[in-house]
Amino acid sequence: MNRFTVEETNLLSIYAEDSKRALLENINAALPFMDADMRELAERTMQKVDALTETEYDELAVYAADEV
Repeated sequence: MNRFTVEETNLLSIYAEDSKRALLENINAALPFMDADMRELAERTMQKVDALTETEYDELAVYAADEV
């Protein structure tokens, strides 16, 4: 089951890292530079990623939508 929207997946592809922790740190560091709509998307995405186990994160297929 895909838990992420296309927009969330695209965001993940921008900040993708080998670990869940690094991904969350990257997105969190970028939050001050985002507009309100993007910040809302980023925060929602971080909550979903945070709920994943490391194994689930490792199995997550992260790629930009135009690469499908």
